[in-house]
Amino acid sequence: MTGYAFPYRLSDLPPIVGRTALPLAVAGLALAGVGASAPLAAQAHTYARVGPNDMSLCAPGKGPAVRITVSGMKSSTGHLFVRTYPANKHDWLKSKRYIMKVEATPNEGGVAVCVPLPSAGDYAIAIQHDVNGNRKTDFSTDGAGMSNNPTISTFLGIPRPPALEKVRFTAGEGVTRMAIAIRYL
Repeated sequence: MTGYAFPYRLSDLPPIVGRTALPLAVAGLALAGVGASAPLAAQAHTYARVGPNDMSLCAPGKGPAVRITVSGMKSSTGHLFVRTYPANKHDWLKSKRYIMKVEATPNEGGVAVCVPLPSAGDYAIAIQHDVNGNRKTDFSTDGAGMSNNPTISTFLGIPRPPALEKVRFTAGEGVTRMAIAIRYL
């Protein structure tokens, strides 16, 4: 465990902490890689960030970001949510495990959305058109789309998410462009 000095002396801590929790805490820090130079891919993301649809972040020379042309919306009502996930199976489509959610105004037919990214790397995007604006998922009315436009199958009328490998993409240091079509059941 080089490179990290625990900020307390053992004698400064209450006896129960000093004898029991401190060794566990130190071991946990060592396993977590605190103070070590863990590879960027192994470092934790900041989750559940929310931002506006700021197209200036996708201007030439900006980035990393993804400029998405969203097509196929059947109405201009409700909300459009664009969620970007780190490309790993532990986060993909899990509640509050997106790294950025951009809220945009739907426009019948299509709209452009800019999603800023923390760094270049592998990501996956899921878009929801919340048609009635209730901020809930209504399978019978809401539309959805994902990066790489995979087929979204259903089971008993409930959509089944595609595997991460079908939606994974690599974003560079600049602005990555993609088109995503919204589909409704």
